[in-house]
Amino acid sequence: MTAHRKLIIAIDGPAGAGKSTVASRLARKLEYVNLESGAMYRALALKAIERDGSFDDEGALLKLAESSSIRLEPAATGNRTLLDESDVSARIRERDVTEAASKVSVHPRVRKWMVDRQREMGLGGGVVMEGRDIGTKVFPGAEVKIFLDADPVVREQRRLAQQNLKGDVAANAAAELRERDHRDRTRAASPLVPALDAVIIDSSNLTEDEVLARIEELVRKKLDR
Repeated sequence: MTAHRKLIIAIDGPAGAGKSTVASRLARKLEYVNLESGAMYRALALKAIERDGSFDDEGALLKLAESSSIRLEPAATGNRTLLDESDVSARIRERDVTEAASKVSVHPRVRKWMVDRQREMGLGGGVVMEGRDIGTKVFPGAEVKIFLDADPVVREQRRLAQQNLKGDVAANAAAELRERDHRDRTRAASPLVPALDAVIIDSSNLTEDEVLARIEELVRKKLDR
């Protein structure tokens, strides 16, 4: 699917709904850039971990962000995440960074800094961006807005299977996911909610290919207009 006009496509939703995979595949198919907001928060969280910083000190986290270089670089297998020019793509997917990123992301001033960087990256369109407030906060004018959701039990099962977790480790991971959901949906700054004009897709009983096909159809209709 190709076209001269470049859209901004926003995909929001909770953890485990399948946002990252779908956004990455869609971007490659459209030859767009995949702007993964979560990777940026993860990168900052990693730097806070490395500096033994507090996840509750908003001022310190903002200063850390302002002194950091966080870039997303497209690659054949997905984005490379560069933190101060070091490739941290693998490290930021580990559990301690995932949990820390959720705590870092609740701070309003940190989120504003991130939003400003994300908007800079998305200037000119031709981007697929996924996260939790893309259609409501980062790109409220996005031409295509998707809210990808799934049953909480299904999302837990997907995350455990993805990370191959079992036993007590799996139980702890499931509890962390539920806690993260609660934080994302109840935080004061940009809580996780669908944009008023978003198309809600429940992926509980859909394959990745089926979700991708539905979004592609929405994109096709928008381009045809």
